[in-house]
Amino acid sequence: MKRNVVLSCSLAGALALAGCAGMSETQQRTLSGAGIGTAAGAAVGAITGEWAWTLGGAAVGAASGYLYDQQKQKEKRAYEQGVQEGKKQSTTK
Repeated sequence: MKRNVVLSCSLAGALALAGCAGMSETQQRTLSGAGIGTAAGAAVGAITGEWAWTLGGAAVGAASGYLYDQQKQKEKRAYEQGVQEGKKQSTTK
C-alpha cells in the first residue's frame, strides 16, 4: 500500500513538471505558490488530521503566487519606464 502511494505521488510530480515547459512567468509563479501552499497545508493536515487544510493551503498559495507575480511585473514596468526617462533626459542635455 505504501509503495503504491509513493509511486503515485512520484508519477503525479513528474507529469506536473513536464507540463511546465511552455508556461508564462505568471503561470509558473501561481503554480509554484499553489505547490508550496499544498505542501504546507498537507503538513498541517497531517498534524491535525483534517485534510481540508491541503485545499486551503493550495488556494492561499496560488493567490499569493499570483499577487507576487503582479508585484514583480509592476516593479519591472517601473524600472523600464525609469530607464526610458533616463535615456530621454541624457539625449536632451
